[in-house]
Amino acid sequence: MSTEMECVWPVAAVLGEGPVWSASTNTLWFVDIKGQRIHAFDERSGGRRSFTTPEFAAFVFEDARDGMICGLQSGLFHFDAAGRFDPIVKVDADHPANRLNDGCVDAAGRLWFGTMDNDENAATGSLYRYSQGRLEVMDPGYVITNGPAMSPDGRLLYHVDTLQRCVYAFDVGPDGALANKREFARIEEPGEYPDGPVVDSAGNVWLAMFGGWGVRVYSPQGKLLHRIALPVAQCTKVAFGGEDLRTLYITTASVGLSSEELSRQPLAGGLFRTRVDVAGLPQNRFAG
Repeated sequence: MSTEMECVWPVAAVLGEGPVWSASTNTLWFVDIKGQRIHAFDERSGGRRSFTTPEFAAFVFEDARDGMICGLQSGLFHFDAAGRFDPIVKVDADHPANRLNDGCVDAAGRLWFGTMDNDENAATGSLYRYSQGRLEVMDPGYVITNGPAMSPDGRLLYHVDTLQRCVYAFDVGPDGALANKREFARIEEPGEYPDGPVVDSAGNVWLAMFGGWGVRVYSPQGKLLHRIALPVAQCTKVAFGGEDLRTLYITTASVGLSSEELSRQPLAGGLFRTRVDVAGLPQNRFAG
């Protein structure tokens, strides 16, 4: 496991989140939720692009047809390189204080994502699945959702209840139905909260730690294997990129840090990367 950590973009995101690798363009996409931005980092040239979003941003994924699908505060939108946002479907319209937060696309091209109370108080958030124009609540009752992430064979889904400091595992049926919800891992250390999860090609779960100064790696059995340290406290999610999918990108946040804390963490909110020994999984595209 590499110990060399590089900040490739000191973008000072308020709440960086949702890194996604585009193999076709060698680009790492990510969002700044509270900064209302979508960012794109070109790995080969080091080029940087940013787009302003009309609402809080949550995630962005490539669409198999054209453009991208993104989650904003009020629902799902189609997004293109010209910076246009076209609404697809509203989400949690009966909970206007909610917003979307983090997601993934499975091998069948289905979009999974969570919603949460923007004030982080009420358990009005849910885990959703969106496929072929159909939006379904899969698991309700969250204050802050993160993830989900899928195992390499698509038979397990991992989902994070951040305030409860718990990662859950579900069995996934052939039709995408969820069953057998159980605890996969629990964080006991004070002040550390599990954030976005990602699964590698060996089935290990990589978990960004908000307030934990790094990333944890768990085996498929839930055993803690490694810790990767970062020079900032609030790590939000990782993604595997590069031609061999062994470059680990990490998004971070500066939200809530005092001026004294920011002086000790000048790279808070930056986009980081390091090299790792195990490859990630190819990024799936939303099938529509």
